[in-house]
Amino acid sequence: MQVIMSTAPFFLRPVREAFKHIADAGFDQVEVMVARDPDTQDPSSLFAAAATYGLSVRAIHAPALLITRRVWGTDPIGKVKKAIEMADILGAGTVIAHPPYRWQKGYSSWLADEMPAEADAASTVVSMENMFPLRMRGVKGPALRETSLHGYSHVTLDTSHAAVSGADIRETAAAMGARLAHVHLSDNSGKGWDSHLPVEEGILPLADLLTDLDGSGFSGAVSLELDLRRWMKDPVGMKRVLSANRGFCFDRTNVVC
Repeated sequence: MQVIMSTAPFFLRPVREAFKHIADAGFDQVEVMVARDPDTQDPSSLFAAAATYGLSVRAIHAPALLITRRVWGTDPIGKVKKAIEMADILGAGTVIAHPPYRWQKGYSSWLADEMPAEADAASTVVSMENMFPLRMRGVKGPALRETSLHGYSHVTLDTSHAAVSGADIRETAAAMGARLAHVHLSDNSGKGWDSHLPVEEGILPLADLLTDLDGSGFSGAVSLELDLRRWMKDPVGMKRVLSANRGFCFDRTNVVC
């Protein structure tokens, strides 16, 4: 198991700034969320930036946020294909993707019929992230319903998303079994929204989950994906919270740096 840090909390900041904070806190591997910063979209730029701070890129999160809806075009298939290509160049090994909306029939078919072969050719795992029921204006029923991710060979457990869905994170991880390839770890307030709190600031049994993963032989990455807005202008506080969250994971697992 590896404990790594996601750049997702810094999606509005330059990726080099994210890398500096992450390296200062003792991490040596990162998950890069592709964002509007051009450096997150270019493997050469990412490789150079990571080398500057002594980091390696362990995973690529394809652009899926509303604010990145036009990054790498608007076609979700094209976004995941580019993420696979970049992961292959960087040796990242894992791409995180979001499940299709109900109306994205082409994307859904491509994920089932063509994506596995493309990922295999690049020696990359495409891991589908659990989401929570999402309702959109003008759409009857939830636009996103995937929480169990049946049908995908590799899945990512996001603990905060599971909490919003009302799912037990330990039971969800156990049900995912050998398909579980990646974890987005954060706490949740338990108030019905996707809070992505630092560990031990919410209600989730994260220590127990890590113990479960360690005991199950999980060999993927636990990627801390946290809401860090409180510390964006406080580098001392940022280092403290990132180091504490890293230590929380290392203290409870037999991890590989």
